[in-house]
Amino acid sequence: MAPPEDLPPMTYRFLGRSGLQVSAISIGGWLTYGGYTEQEKAHECMKAAYDSGINFFDCAEIYSDGKSEEVMGAAIKKYGWKRNDLVISTKLYWGTAFGNNPVNNKGLSRKHILEGMDASLKRLGLDYVDVIYAHRPDRQTPMEETVRAFNHLINTGKALYWGTSMWNADEIATAWRYADKLGLIGPIVEQPEYNMLSRERVELEYAHLYREVGLGLTVFSPLRQGLLSGKYKNGIPEGSRLAQNQVEFIAGWWKRTGKEKFDEIIANINKLEPIAESLGIKQSTLALAWVLKNQNVSSAIIGASSAEQVYENVRAVGAVDKLTPEIMDKIDEILNNKPPAVIARY
Repeated sequence: MAPPEDLPPMTYRFLGRSGLQVSAISIGGWLTYGGYTEQEKAHECMKAAYDSGINFFDCAEIYSDGKSEEVMGAAIKKYGWKRNDLVISTKLYWGTAFGNNPVNNKGLSRKHILEGMDASLKRLGLDYVDVIYAHRPDRQTPMEETVRAFNHLINTGKALYWGTSMWNADEIATAWRYADKLGLIGPIVEQPEYNMLSRERVELEYAHLYREVGLGLTVFSPLRQGLLSGKYKNGIPEGSRLAQNQVEFIAGWWKRTGKEKFDEIIANINKLEPIAESLGIKQSTLALAWVLKNQNVSSAIIGASSAEQVYENVRAVGAVDKLTPEIMDKIDEILNNKPPAVIARY
């Protein structure tokens, strides 16, 4: 199906302090690609994304034990997209599904980074990825080894840039310290969770890194597993993401959170609905536009199980300018979770 005629044009942002431009909205393959959404549906979503101007597609070796990479690679081949029109990223850390002995198939050793990259490229059917992420920090492998290994991938043309995911600010700064010391390339991008309910790491912890090392962000869960879309305001609908039980992280999430806490979160989210209505947009559009309002965000990674969901998410690009300082203040007043401002100079 063709994109709606009233869909706003995609905007592109530089990935941190680099020359690489990525679409403000990107597609991730965590749940839907190779997982509980069939391959044809996944391809339909990728096609809708591409037709909407999205050029950035993200996956990881662990997503559905490598099937996410296979599905993405198959879509690129199926639709005959030009490689130079795409920004493809994947992540390394958990590769235990691909060996009989897990010892060296997990973490950020030189061995796993090099072998994991080769395996990912084979599944993707590509010669290189644009961005390779360290999916988590490996606090048992020397940082110098990890930095050198990711630079080896860049030097051998298997990746163009490298980044981190869910690293703390100190670990990112340490990686840059070794990179600078060795005359190597540091991580240009971090992939954290960021949304209206999860703000501290992006708005407070990383604050000095944006200026000091030019860190970019490709954030995941901008709708907090759909909570911020408003579809859970009356409970957990059957067939929704929180209702499915095939992914341990999500299965029963609201139960682990506790009913009282869950109800409190939903009650707060429901207060955002009148703001969205006053702007003439959906609540999900408001939440996603709010994420994009942060200029340190290079791209917001969405998960989608239908073309319609992709188009709906893309509408957030056209809503960013509607979030005036007054509207942002109203949202902060409702959420009551804005981190303290970083003092630039005492």
